[in-house]
Amino acid sequence: MSPSRIPRRRIGRSLKPFRHPLLWSGLWCAAIATVVVFSLLPGSSLQTLPTMNDKLEHFFSYAALSAGAVQLYPRWRSLLSVGIALVLMGIGLEYAQGALTTDRMMDGMDALANTLGVIAGFATQLTPWRDLLLRFDSRST
Repeated sequence: MSPSRIPRRRIGRSLKPFRHPLLWSGLWCAAIATVVVFSLLPGSSLQTLPTMNDKLEHFFSYAALSAGAVQLYPRWRSLLSVGIALVLMGIGLEYAQGALTTDRMMDGMDALANTLGVIAGFATQLTPWRDLLLRFDSRST
């Protein structure tokens, strides 16, 4: 096959057809990194932050991450993969809190709140909001 006949692969081909796929996927990855960092920070450095119920923080953080995935990925197969990865990340971070930090501990109820948040975020796939970012991206220049 000659080089001119090789099909070009679109960057972010598993994503919805965004004009700026690297921007949106980069922001989503930054959100994931933020959750990881805040999950592993020493507890003493988190006391200065405004706090609500710990389980609600876990729930809403993971709901936001999974709702972000709904905005990015069009296919259920991709969403299922991301959902499993987010649930495993939540469980792994809880384990890491117990194993790698001295002033934080593993909490199975936090992992449950993370999992329920993932499910709630993915429920946005069933609403008209599922393409909100795609509509916004198509209007931007």
